[in-house]
Amino acid sequence: MRKREYSDYRRVIAESWSRCIAWGLAHEHEPELIETNIPELKSNRQAYSELRSTVEAVVVPYYKNVLSNSRCLILLTDDHANVLQSWGDERITEQHLKPWFQPGANWQERVCGTNAIGTAIATDAPIQIQRNEHFLKINRSLIGSAAPIHDAQNRLVGVLSVFSDAYLPQAHTLGMVRLLSQSVENRLIIRQFEFSHFQITLNTTADNFDSPWSGILICDDSGFIKASNQRAGQLLGVNTAGKMLNELFTNRCTHILEYPEHAPMELMTRGKVRLSARLKRPLSLSEGIKQPGTRQLNSTPLPAENELFQLEYGDLTVRRCADQALKVLRKGVPVLITGETGVGKEVLMRALHSNSDRREQSLVSVNCAAIPPELVESELFGYEPGAFTGAKAQGSLGLIRKADRGILFLDEIGEMPLAAQSRLLRVLQEREVTPVGSTERIPVDILLVTATNRSLASYIDTGRFRADLYYRINGLAIELPPLRVRTDKHKLIQSIYREHRDNEQPAELSPSVVAALESHPWPGNIRQLTNVLRVAIAIADGEEVQLWHLPEDFLAELGQQLQTSADDAKTEATDPGMPEPFAMTLRAYHQCMGNISRTAKELGISRNTLYKRLRELGVR
Repeated sequence: MRKREYSDYRRVIAESWSRCIAWGLAHEHEPELIETNIPELKSNRQAYSELRSTVEAVVVPYYKNVLSNSRCLILLTDDHANVLQSWGDERITEQHLKPWFQPGANWQERVCGTNAIGTAIATDAPIQIQRNEHFLKINRSLIGSAAPIHDAQNRLVGVLSVFSDAYLPQAHTLGMVRLLSQSVENRLIIRQFEFSHFQITLNTTADNFDSPWSGILICDDSGFIKASNQRAGQLLGVNTAGKMLNELFTNRCTHILEYPEHAPMELMTRGKVRLSARLKRPLSLSEGIKQPGTRQLNSTPLPAENELFQLEYGDLTVRRCADQALKVLRKGVPVLITGETGVGKEVLMRALHSNSDRREQSLVSVNCAAIPPELVESELFGYEPGAFTGAKAQGSLGLIRKADRGILFLDEIGEMPLAAQSRLLRVLQEREVTPVGSTERIPVDILLVTATNRSLASYIDTGRFRADLYYRINGLAIELPPLRVRTDKHKLIQSIYREHRDNEQPAELSPSVVAALESHPWPGNIRQLTNVLRVAIAIADGEEVQLWHLPEDFLAELGQQLQTSADDAKTEATDPGMPEPFAMTLRAYHQCMGNISRTAKELGISRNTLYKRLRELGVR
């Protein structure tokens, strides 16, 4: 550390100690841990769910690959120093400190004295606090490093920190925390604007665009800067907020925004500094994922249940699947997507294509179960003129050759006939395709993604699927979770509803309807959810969606699910009483369109009894 840097560092510590004294703290003070009540803790975690999931996507791989053998604990707190989540080795802390590393604990300076988290918030800057630099003696067994996390508007949203009771290289640890926090900030900015705005990545050379230390500018199609990371301001030497591209660079705005996507370009700043840049256009202008409320341009419409569904809204399993699949696909490794019907396998495929290096090339999707077995080979591999009765006079290119230099997506791969499997294996091995009726081998360059809702292993055992083909297509196997176990159901339900609702209907579904939707077992997953919502919206006919607007078969399934849960609960409690007939109540409530008096009369019960049942169902 240089002399001036050390002087500044000592000044920061001294000022923090002065604040602690002003708050009435003493070195021997033992802070009181105020336990957060469960509802408040859950509410806080939900409010920061996007931050938590983004940090986890950055931190977990880094911890596993770099820090797993180090005695350290990583903490994420909100902007008020409340612990949201932790990762790593909890054995580093003395017993009396363990509660302070659990969700809900607060590390503000006025509570815990000088410490990495609280002081980083107080100074809005990265900081490392050595053992004896902690104001409170109770914390002096620890070394802490922390860095603030800012959102796209440069507002403090959280702090990432690393604590250890063992020696770690000080500069390395603080640099690592800064690197991780910068990566999180970049992801937050990109995720917020990637659908609707242009992204310009800046660095001193074109070799370092993927570095977390690259500058990021977010602008609209007029060149107005909507957001940027702190590194962009450092590279440009100015505050970029509210600026136009023409105010930052000598290059014309149209030249920048019309430049080929992902190709390096050279920009000259107004301060006469040369920078390398890379452009990424909004995803709403590309074939692929679709942001709610936008229309895709020049793309083939997806089925209704898919085109209005974003990939995920905070579910870590889905995000991890997407992140891993994209990484291996960019390396040319085949991906096998598994999961129940309706979980969004094709949606993930389109997301992968639009974010892959082959986004400008074709994505050819083939449903192997939809092609008659006798036509699979000719459809996939193409054929020569007159190759068989009924063949087109000009022959056919075949779907594999149409995917040349792009991505071939084979959905329901388990339904492919064995003969076609054998030919596909040869194509994948030799990177050549031979059309039906021809002996000519034609080179092809394809990336392969396959999907299935079947157990290919059991198909191999019964001889319905070739083992050698299975190992060829199974470079990375990922399993998308069913809707019933996803952690982002609430946001997903509201998002699909907003996409389909009539303009005069409320922007959000009522809590009672959402509660019913969240409780449903969803055997048909997202496809079923979308259809249920579309039916309910149509029946509501411009009015607010109520429970009785939901399809009757949906309510029957929900009633059976609740009935089973009630039966299980009473069995465990050894209660011999008769369980409430949930399914019957919901059916009558639906048929009577929510009319309490008519429903009670239909069921032959009192209004008070009906109200009690509806409360148990979460309807009233």
